[in-house]
Amino acid sequence: MPIFEYECARCGLVSSHVVMGSSRRRERLGCPECKSVRMRRVMSSFAVVESEASRLSSFDASKPRDDSYYRDSRNVGLWAKKRAKQMGVDLGSKFEATVEKARSGKLIKEMT
Repeated sequence: MPIFEYECARCGLVSSHVVMGSSRRRERLGCPECKSVRMRRVMSSFAVVESEASRLSSFDASKPRDDSYYRDSRNVGLWAKKRAKQMGVDLGSKFEATVEKARSGKLIKEMT
């Protein structure tokens, strides 16, 4: 069953719809917000998977970050890893283990 994204022409809400069968079925789609049937199909969003090494090499430690950056647990320890690499310091396996604990939330549980 294909899932398509549609944008409402009236309120602009983008919503996902399972579309089965003929194109006539698509004409009956309605906006879950305003109930308008004036919907147009839009490009679905997608995720890009990036390796830890790639993220580390492209990370700019001097660039300021907003709060949303720190909500992604993958970013925990990224600044420290980048700075250590720039200075030629190996932080060792204990540091890596601590970062992984922080990313998974286990570090906070251990501290409380």
